Amino acid sequence: MSDSPSTGRAGVPWPAAVYGGAGLIPFAALAVLVWVLPPGWANRALDLLLGYGAVILSFLGAAHWGLALAGAGGDRTEQSWQRLGWSVTPALVGWVSLALVPLAGLILQLAGFTAAFFADIRAVRLGIAPAWYPRLRRPLTVVVLICLGAAAVRIAAIG
Repeated sequence: MSDSPSTGRAGVPWPAAVYGGAGLIPFAALAVLVWVLPPGWANRALDLLLGYGAVILSFLGAAHWGLALAGAGGDRTEQSWQRLGWSVTPALVGWVSLALVPLAGLILQLAGFTAAFFADIRAVRLGIAPAWYPRLRRPLTVVVLICLGAAAVRIAAIG
């Protein structure tokens, strides 16, 4: 696929690629801080990481809400119930992750981001999300999972 002023090589619109990539900065910075800061500060970084993860999970669900409301892929009522139902699930997962002990919250978010990625792949296969979406989401999801996983390893190691 050739580059154009509005898309990169993978056909991902530049604004989505730039904003998506920038959204990784808090994940990476906070995961590093969980490892390098003294315990009290590391716990604060962990709280911020979990909070940011919950917010981004909500955002990923909201993308499906927007697609459903826009009628992408058709406007069947049963499809809308399923799609809108799924769209609120990541927000609920993120919210519950904040109520758990940190390690369990990280594990739940790891599962939530993984499930959101596969839901996005399914949405593309059903024709209700843009074809370029997995090419954006795959590397973003991998980095998020690495960051959350690294924080989980650190928390498990220090008890």
